[in-house]
Amino acid sequence: MTEQTPGRYRSLFLSDVHLGTKGAQAELLLDFLKHNEADTIYLVGDIVDGWRLKNGWYWPQAHNDVMQKLLRKVRKGARMIYIPGNHDEFARDYLGLTFGGVEVFDRYTHETADGRKFLVIHGDQFDVVVRHARWIAFLGDWAYETALAFNGWFNRLRRLFGFPYWSFSAWAKLKVKNAVNFIGDFEETLAAEAARAGANGVICGHIHHAAIRRIGAIDYVNTGDFVESCTAIAERANGELIILNWRKILQDAPAEILSPQPQEAAAAA
Repeated sequence: MTEQTPGRYRSLFLSDVHLGTKGAQAELLLDFLKHNEADTIYLVGDIVDGWRLKNGWYWPQAHNDVMQKLLRKVRKGARMIYIPGNHDEFARDYLGLTFGGVEVFDRYTHETADGRKFLVIHGDQFDVVVRHARWIAFLGDWAYETALAFNGWFNRLRRLFGFPYWSFSAWAKLKVKNAVNFIGDFEETLAAEAARAGANGVICGHIHHAAIRRIGAIDYVNTGDFVESCTAIAERANGELIILNWRKILQDAPAEILSPQPQEAAAAA
């Protein structure tokens, strides 16, 4: 397995951040953005949770800091492409426009350094629950928030006893047979859409389950999320795609990761 390390990449793909919710890991994401750079950054949907914000405003300073950090990367020369999802579907009213250097698309074709073409799309368009039974999707969203609240309480206890973070809700989702079947169907559907679009692969989000695998002749890639697993997809200079699991990276090499980078130390001097 390719080693996961922070650094500079050709491209980074992030999705399902859910800013505007208490479950968002804004501080961890700020740390990720501090230690990782890319020529092109894709925000693959559900960056801001409009569903939750409609029911009650929650926007602490750390969430604002994430937005400012992303815009600062654009000002420093990174290209940023924003592909809205179902939770930030309000942004679909602005497809084809550019705001603060951030380009908004419904879908985009990304070409890797080794010449492969990937359809980049959030994926909610192919979720039958979101499309045809939105009340079930809203109910599921509420249940997910409840599970995340339990996660917070449960992991505070784990830390007291010296255990690392463990996600009950992620475990529960993968243990339920119907959920496993849903993930499989979702992956197959997105792979078929990539083939129909003439692409070699697909990069998506939506189901909060990071993956890189082959489905027939298609490379299926899912960014995961930055709420529970805190994962992203990175493209190396040679076109290789890898999963960056930021929680695991911090657990495995905290001293190396958290120490100031040379340029940061020089700026602080």
